[in-house]
Amino acid sequence: MRSTINYIKAKELLQKASASQGFLASANDVSNYKRVWARDGVICGLAALLDGDEVLVNTFKNTLLTLAEHQHELGNIPSNVFFNEKSIEVSFGGLAGRVDTVSWFLIGVHNYVYFTKDEELLSQLKPNIEKSLWLLEAWEFNGNDLLYVPRSGNWADEYIMEGHVLYDQLLRLWALRCFTHFNPSKKNATKIDSITNKIEANYRKSDDKKNLYHPKAYRNLKNHEYWMASISPSGYQTMFDSFANALALLLEIGDDNAKKSTIKYSEKLRESLALKLLPAFWEPIEEGMVDWGVLTNNCKYEFRNYPYEFHNGGTWQVVNAFYGIGVFATDKTISLAVLEQLKELNSKENFSFFENFNSKTGKPNGVQYCTWSAAGEMLLTQYINGKRLLH
Repeated sequence: MRSTINYIKAKELLQKASASQGFLASANDVSNYKRVWARDGVICGLAALLDGDEVLVNTFKNTLLTLAEHQHELGNIPSNVFFNEKSIEVSFGGLAGRVDTVSWFLIGVHNYVYFTKDEELLSQLKPNIEKSLWLLEAWEFNGNDLLYVPRSGNWADEYIMEGHVLYDQLLRLWALRCFTHFNPSKKNATKIDSITNKIEANYRKSDDKKNLYHPKAYRNLKNHEYWMASISPSGYQTMFDSFANALALLLEIGDDNAKKSTIKYSEKLRESLALKLLPAFWEPIEEGMVDWGVLTNNCKYEFRNYPYEFHNGGTWQVVNAFYGIGVFATDKTISLAVLEQLKELNSKENFSFFENFNSKTGKPNGVQYCTWSAAGEMLLTQYINGKRLLH
């Protein structure tokens, strides 16, 4: 594949943000982003694997080793690790611990070994993998196949999501599939089937009445064209979660009708917005709505989730990259259209690779030179050109 200037710039950003300890979240000199972050680092690493650049692949290995070295004794994978000349700071989350970092770590390790054949690393990290899997099992709390996620417990760390969040169930499923690729067993296969069945039976209306998690809430659930964002003890959170629905497509959850319905809704929404890309969550929560108070209080320092921005309806390139990957098997033309829009946003202000954009005004938000914005573009480009992740 002959690289375009956009791809070259994206790859250059990952190179600039490569430290001896792993990928940094941004090449910009912003302290909170000059860290090795679990999800950002793994997504950058997945892009490195599909690209094949040996230096970037080695940076990914160092990212995984950093996360493993600072794993909590109970199995938690750090949200981020900060290095300076005097000390090392390890964070497992701000207002709540992060759940998704564990699954991203497992996805990263097994994809790394799948591409590099580095069985020695797999053996070295076996204790870390086992603790991670044990912790995911414990986080079910009731042994009923679905993780329970606290508010602020994943990438949408200042949003209102909580409960049995679909995004986290799908990441765990992806992680277990990757683990089982190297460790096939009846036990692993049964667990994968159980989680899959719970997801397909509960996160949208289906004909499966055997695997209902919250029967009362399910009876009150209306038909939607997409997968529900979360199930909590008090009912469903029914907003459209683009990342979760993208992962559902990537992992081929549901039958053909479910996939077509998800894509139909996604495309109608995408085409209705100025940026021609999906927002993180939809519809935006606005002042006066029931959840506005919860949203505005859920921040440690400053409020950023104004309507159409950040998680509250903002457009993230990395989320759309996964949508482009997920939809590729069904409609390649959509993936190509999404990639062109990603290129346009990432190239704004001389390839500033902003973190996200306001879905209404089109103005950039967040930090510049955000590595997972670049990595998302690389992933989708390589996927369109025939490369595939282990999933």
